[in-house]
Amino acid sequence: MSTALIIIDMQIAGSDPSLGERGQPEAEANAGRLLAAWREAGEPIIHIRHDDMNPDSPYAPGKPGHAFRKEVAPLPHEEVVEKRTTNAFVGTDLMQVLEGHNADTIVVCGVHLEHCVGTTARMAGNLGFLVYLAADATASLSNQTKDGQTWSAEDIHSMMTAVLDGDFVKVSNTTTMLELIGVADGARPDGVTLQ
Repeated sequence: MSTALIIIDMQIAGSDPSLGERGQPEAEANAGRLLAAWREAGEPIIHIRHDDMNPDSPYAPGKPGHAFRKEVAPLPHEEVVEKRTTNAFVGTDLMQVLEGHNADTIVVCGVHLEHCVGTTARMAGNLGFLVYLAADATASLSNQTKDGQTWSAEDIHSMMTAVLDGDFVKVSNTTTMLELIGVADGARPDGVTLQ
């Protein structure tokens, strides 16, 4: 069995001001640390790219925002799953890719927690995977209710991690994920499992 790292929608568009005020400025750097560790450990890496069919979206193919952030850009041999919805399992071959890697555990990170990251993480848990959320390698956006109340990206991030933790995922952080995969000291110990 293997532990797959799924990096969701870490594209330039994720910081577009039209989407709202973004929090967690360290998310890409931490995701980059995870990516480097997974490469070193030889564990499966799956990049999710959002291909928005709305031509006005910053995530639309052909727009500058469609490109991956340089900190987490896939290497030519790494798998990229293209999606058009907020759920990376819907209308894609993500499940087949994970089965092909014999993955039973998933570590997710990316943008945005309240949208695609949370939706995909919930689905993964419902499909029977053990799911970890690297919360500090994941970003959220501010939002405003219809009655005009504004919620900061930090508040939304805190609320979403609280909602997801336990029933859907195990909320963790980059340092703990690096320790668990065993690359913090340069080598993965035999028999390490993420539980």
